[in-house]
Amino acid sequence: MDNDTISAIATANGIGSIAIIRISGDKALDIAKKLSKKDSFSPRYATLTNIYSQNDELIDEAIVIYFEAPFSFTAEHVVEIQCHGGFIVAQSILKECLACGSRLATAGEFSKRAFFNGRIDLSEAEAIAQLIEAKSEDAAKILAAQMKGSLKGYIEKIRDDIIHILAYSEVTIDYAEEDLPQDLVNQIEEQLESLSKSLNSTLSASKQREGLMQGFKVAIVGKPNVGKSSLLNRLVNFNRAIVSDIAGTTRDTIEEQVKIGTHLIRIVDTAGIREANDEIEKIGIQRSLEAIQESDIIVALFDSSKDIDSEDEQILSLINAHAKNKKVIYIKNKIDLEQKFPHAKIDFDLEINSKENVESLIELLKNIMDTTNSSDEIMLISQRQILAVQNTLTNIEEALIPLQDQELEIFSFHLNEAVKEMASITRPFENDEMLDKMFGSFCLGK
Repeated sequence: MDNDTISAIATANGIGSIAIIRISGDKALDIAKKLSKKDSFSPRYATLTNIYSQNDELIDEAIVIYFEAPFSFTAEHVVEIQCHGGFIVAQSILKECLACGSRLATAGEFSKRAFFNGRIDLSEAEAIAQLIEAKSEDAAKILAAQMKGSLKGYIEKIRDDIIHILAYSEVTIDYAEEDLPQDLVNQIEEQLESLSKSLNSTLSASKQREGLMQGFKVAIVGKPNVGKSSLLNRLVNFNRAIVSDIAGTTRDTIEEQVKIGTHLIRIVDTAGIREANDEIEKIGIQRSLEAIQESDIIVALFDSSKDIDSEDEQILSLINAHAKNKKVIYIKNKIDLEQKFPHAKIDFDLEINSKENVESLIELLKNIMDTTNSSDEIMLISQRQILAVQNTLTNIEEALIPLQDQELEIFSFHLNEAVKEMASITRPFENDEMLDKMFGSFCLGK
């Protein structure tokens, strides 16, 4: 990592009450002194001062806070300049920072420096990145806990347990004529199975609650003219989709974001699923099928004023084929009209008139999403973390066979790979650490 001093605007573009320019590196304090024409700044004190250009022109009156290394986010000297928000002022101050010897930071470079300087680990860095885009209050709470090391502690406990088991094998390999006692083999098997159970539980909980991180995706499906577009319009409180009695009006998926309870969700109004001759409509129907597969929750809408037909049967068949392990809400719509849909065919969750009132659906969606976070299980928040745990489980499983046959070199290889996978979530594996545990657990002079 280079030793350049970096700077960037840390707040979103646009008009706001304040904007923040962040500077990190050896020159940070000197740059702040040049811009303010002040001789010193007390660490961690907010100082109100004028900010000038190199031509001695006043740019703004701002608050400057200096964080002395290593007591900063990056563990370097950091200065934050809080100026008035807008399109011009922050950019003008940043321009002067660059002219005074800093360079423009790349995306994520402040967090990258925090990681390399030992201020945070990879799991905490990912939590910081995702917290900015959190789609629910529950997600924000989970990510805030991970910023404080909750996932780190769990991962390192698993990692240390594997290293401890590995130490037994490594010592025995050094004494080539000896085998592990059978009772010790049985203990190791029990420990590895316990670790696998814990990791599988974490993996399962993480996949079930994936919508918390990315934002729940809700697909509205049904045959043409069943009331999908009317339902979308009621949920988002404006006429987002065209409503018509003509079948096939919605040719493509329509997606909108709406907040329900503490969750920001994406609602997709899909094209009516049926046999279509129109090529454009066929593409829209294919996208509807993709929406079913990609969604966390499926709202299946049926017209209660009409008898069940082949298109309704097709909807049920597609849900059964493509919505496994997903929450499906079956809704009887148009209950204000004469009822013709057979009661025994579907066990409906709700009966509504999508043009008038959908409060019951909103409440049900809220309950489903709230329940998703009812578990206190540790959660993996990225595909990188999930893949690392899956690879760890594979290596633990593959280590059990050579353990029974006392093929300890192969056993150790798989456990080493498992340790590396777990370490990749937080920090790199160092072989010296395993050696320290090995010498600490055994007296090699015997």
